Amino acid sequence: MKRFENYVLGQWTPGSDAEYVARHAVTGQELGSVSSLGLDYAEVLDYGRRVGGSALRAMTFPQRGLMLKALAMHLQARKEDYYAVSYATGATRVDSWIDIEGGIGNLYTYASLRREFPDLPYHVDGGLVKLSKGGTFGGQHLMLPLRGVAVHINAFNFPVWGMLEKIAVNLLAGVPAVVKPSEFTSFLTERVVRDIISSGILPEGALQLVVGKGHGILDPVQRQDVVTFTGSYATGYRLKSTGRFAELGVPFNLEADSLNATVLGPDAVAGTPEFDLFVKEVAKEMTIKAGQKCTAVRRIIVPEAQLEAVQTAVAQRLASVRMGDPAEEGVRMGPLATTLQAERVREAAQVLAGENEVVYGSVDGGSDGAYYQPLLMRCARPLEVNAAHRIEAFGPVATLMPYRDVAEAAQIAAMGGGSLVSSIVTADKNAAKEFVLEAGYSHGRVLVLDSSSAKESTGHGSPMPLLTHGGPGRAGDGEEMGGIRGVMHYLQRVAVQGHPNVL
Repeated sequence: MKRFENYVLGQWTPGSDAEYVARHAVTGQELGSVSSLGLDYAEVLDYGRRVGGSALRAMTFPQRGLMLKALAMHLQARKEDYYAVSYATGATRVDSWIDIEGGIGNLYTYASLRREFPDLPYHVDGGLVKLSKGGTFGGQHLMLPLRGVAVHINAFNFPVWGMLEKIAVNLLAGVPAVVKPSEFTSFLTERVVRDIISSGILPEGALQLVVGKGHGILDPVQRQDVVTFTGSYATGYRLKSTGRFAELGVPFNLEADSLNATVLGPDAVAGTPEFDLFVKEVAKEMTIKAGQKCTAVRRIIVPEAQLEAVQTAVAQRLASVRMGDPAEEGVRMGPLATTLQAERVREAAQVLAGENEVVYGSVDGGSDGAYYQPLLMRCARPLEVNAAHRIEAFGPVATLMPYRDVAEAAQIAAMGGGSLVSSIVTADKNAAKEFVLEAGYSHGRVLVLDSSSAKESTGHGSPMPLLTHGGPGRAGDGEEMGGIRGVMHYLQRVAVQGHPNVL
């Protein structure tokens, strides 16, 4: 059996045993085993700090930006190789485009940010501050790269984008990374990292890869390190709550699953362009990546008077989505990444169906293997305690909810306990403003969509590299990307005082 390998300490090495056997999501065929057993994580992290960190800190911001640009171009030229491997995750061509070219796009974006920084290895934050009457004493803020390593623990749904969107930020800042993708789809991450390493574009030690489960990878973290986690809130919170992070003050950025909502504005009645946009966006968000996105729509909030019309229209749209082998022409939704994920979605759907009415699809998924057909439910009283506000079925599953006015729609959206994103589809500027101001406190991002922006809008589910990605509460209280804001997470601000000629 093929053994997918870790890249640590400057060499490719398999784990000492098989922790997980990866299977083709479509055919069920064994792809190979992954393991990180036997790795010395203290050595791995130290190697990144000593070898990768020193090399990156010696480079200026423009040099690091050009390095990212060269890497993006290198990967772009090999993207078809990644599409071929991505097929084994159950992804359609469109799904893979988001993961592969979306990730490469992040590299390009952060490469362009080199122009926003000085031609120095560090960043000068603001101007000289005069601190004396005679002008012989002043102060200046500098931003210096951390002397640690970024440990990125990523989810299974975006094995390429999940890595590239994170390392683009820390590499521009001058900090090395150790990436631990989910063992379910790390075979795709490994394929990309092999091309990164063989290119020689990154200095040695700037990027290391752990393809297995990574048990113990956080044990040797130190004060200058940064940990990011993308995945379930339960797992992320458990890791973040360990004594080591509280004791050492190690930054832990948590981006968790959330119960994202989309709202149909009160003006967007059946027959309007916004109504049609809403239905299209809901169906797209339920079926892209087979609903396996942290930003996917889970709650569909609509005016009471439009509930039946929306239910009928969304059900018709879902019925037109052909599910099957992504390699077949006309297929728009493939299987979930693994049979385990399908079973988890099925279990969550059963709980949701215990409190809500199934109006399209079936709780059992209606298919074999890792396939799971779209499932639409309806919650009659969304202001009451309901499983739809606390349980996420991480697949093509969403719940309809009625509202009476915009303030109530915002209240329902906030009942998710904090979300990565919410959206409102409306041509009414006042309704949009009210929703943003009433719901914004419980969301990391809010999209306002109407017919005038639809052509160029990136949609409900797409976080953008120049805007922050994260959310409060259940969404993890974290923040990723955000352009220059993201880079600052890997820099230490120090106030330097002295004579202006010295500063």
